[in-house]
Amino acid sequence: MEQKKRVLSGIQPTGHMHFGNYFGAVKNWVALQEKYDCVYTVVDYHAMTMPYDPRKLRENTWDLIFNLLATGIKAENLCIQSLVPEHAELCWVLNCFTSYGLLTRMTQFKDKSSQSADESGDGFISAGLFDYPVLQAADILIYRADYVPIGKDQEQHLELTRNIAQRFNNQVGREYFVLPEPLFTEVLKVRSTADPERKMSKSLGPKHYINVFEEENRLRKQVRSAVTDTGDTPAGEMSPGVENLFLLLSAAGRQETHDQLMATYRAGELKYVDLKDAVADALAEISAAFRQRKAELTADKKEVKNRIKASSAEIRKRAQETVREVKELTGLQNVKL
Repeated sequence: MEQKKRVLSGIQPTGHMHFGNYFGAVKNWVALQEKYDCVYTVVDYHAMTMPYDPRKLRENTWDLIFNLLATGIKAENLCIQSLVPEHAELCWVLNCFTSYGLLTRMTQFKDKSSQSADESGDGFISAGLFDYPVLQAADILIYRADYVPIGKDQEQHLELTRNIAQRFNNQVGREYFVLPEPLFTEVLKVRSTADPERKMSKSLGPKHYINVFEEENRLRKQVRSAVTDTGDTPAGEMSPGVENLFLLLSAAGRQETHDQLMATYRAGELKYVDLKDAVADALAEISAAFRQRKAELTADKKEVKNRIKASSAEIRKRAQETVREVKELTGLQNVKL
């Protein structure tokens, strides 16, 4: 029987899961489980690169675990990064195979460093923020992932991972690390309903994202208040706000309703209240199912946490094997377990 290819992806525990997260990544992750050997890791080490509250980090990590389980991620595919310390150990080794020049060209560092300086209040920018692409490479390579599901805007980080892996292979004289390939899944760029010129994001504030687990009344209120036309859209073009509502409707699986309302829009007869009601109905239905499932999971938090600790321990065995072999290849000492 042919062995399944392995997929690796990670998500930071930065608070609520919004519909941009769900439609842009998590929904695809659920589907990928049926075809691939998947490892999904909650990357709490990465969350430390920006100013943060330790208590909230721990709370957000477990909340995200429960959210992922409620949306359909299998427990056996989930681990928490800090429960697999080999990620950090491999990161150090890979640092020694990564050029400083490559890291200085990573575009996200410039954006995040200015944000970090603002949030810290004293202009502090951590070395971890500069180095996190190497930790990201370790996250991928430690499990010998064949594929990483990404959008086009994430190609630079995966290319860095491939570059590090190739340099390591060349230096140790064998093709040890798999060079991971991008898995270009459909990544929907959901926009803020308050400002459709910007991506749906928690960092912009509560008005700019819709929590997947939001109570129905508030969810409907947020959709009803969605910006549609701002008056500056060129004639004959669909405004970003209306386009975003149609995107949400399609992503929520209401294609027939989407097509009917789109025909009405093209005929110039669409009432935005009808479009908003349809979107609210679709999102509320998804949210209700997920909230019910999460309530069932949280009824026995201890059992669920033990399952995730067990799955993390099982997944860690793969990481330990990789680190042992990397140490052999690089002349480091191994501790016999």
